[in-house]
Amino acid sequence: MRYKAMRYKTAALAMSAVAAFLIAPGTASAATIVPFQIEPAMYGNPNGSFDVPPVRCGVEVGKTRGVATVTGLMRQRWGCLPYLWIRWVNLSNGRTGTAKMSSGLNGIPAEAILRTDVGQVMLTLDVRSPMTPGVAVVWVP
Repeated sequence: MRYKAMRYKTAALAMSAVAAFLIAPGTASAATIVPFQIEPAMYGNPNGSFDVPPVRCGVEVGKTRGVATVTGLMRQRWGCLPYLWIRWVNLSNGRTGTAKMSSGLNGIPAEAILRTDVGQVMLTLDVRSPMTPGVAVVWVP
């Protein structure tokens, strides 16, 4: 009788260990960048024009929990305009905020770090006319 009870306890412990392993939160996945769609010049020319360069912005998520980074998509993170205002709302918990892109000086690309918390986040890049504002909806892990 004692042997059967010991066997059941061992089986229960083994099953609980397996369940704890399967239910344990996973590690953060690799960072991904979601692009913004911004039309940089009049008439919607995505390649820019003589007086307005092409704008290539994106949102990087997954690098740090609850944080999204707006940055450029071109080589070495260039391509997003400096001094843009970003407005965001976390659709999962109602938090809102604004941020300003950095200056992009001294060889450091323009970026803005948004502490949005975990959830579905909608971002808008406020730009001046004749540019069309950029909008993106991303999941921030």
